[in-house]
Amino acid sequence: MSRTASIERKTGETDVRLELTLEGAGAGTRATGVGFLDHMLDLLARHGRIDLDVTVTGDLETGAHHTAEDTAIVLGQALDRALGDRAGIVRYGAATVPMDEARASCALDISGRPFTLFEADLPPGATGGFEHELTEEFFRALANAAKLTLHLRVEAGSNAHHMIEAAFKAFARALREAVAIDPSEKGVPSTKGTLTA
Repeated sequence: MSRTASIERKTGETDVRLELTLEGAGAGTRATGVGFLDHMLDLLARHGRIDLDVTVTGDLETGAHHTAEDTAIVLGQALDRALGDRAGIVRYGAATVPMDEARASCALDISGRPFTLFEADLPPGATGGFEHELTEEFFRALANAAKLTLHLRVEAGSNAHHMIEAAFKAFARALREAVAIDPSEKGVPSTKGTLTA
């Protein structure tokens, strides 16, 4: 079974084209125009075992905000579409990832109910054209579009690059677990019978 999605979204601020395959190995190219965001998407694809192709043209003269947020929206929409009716999935995922002095933990539920709790004391500034506060914006937009309940916490760290990288890796590992097929699950893992609304 191959769970895939292809989404295009064009606004006055960005033009995003994304293809995703849940049963992957991290293949694909990421070209958003924001170097650090590309690096984070590489990590997400590799550690989430997702094949991911992303091309974005954005209004970077105003900063990376629109590019980061719109990329996350489209990624979330693609996850939502690729998951279909959610039949047979594990549903829940959790991971804690260290990155040198930094450590991040993620717990998520493919619940059909968008919610984000993001806890991080990131130092101000930007890395590779990516303002650190965009980390929260990215994950909030992704969780809303994918209809995830997401709890993401950066528990330790002093280097912003390491802290954000740990967060992306923890999310990727938790997502990998949650979208996996559970051979013992014969339907949608919910007493309601649906995880899409």
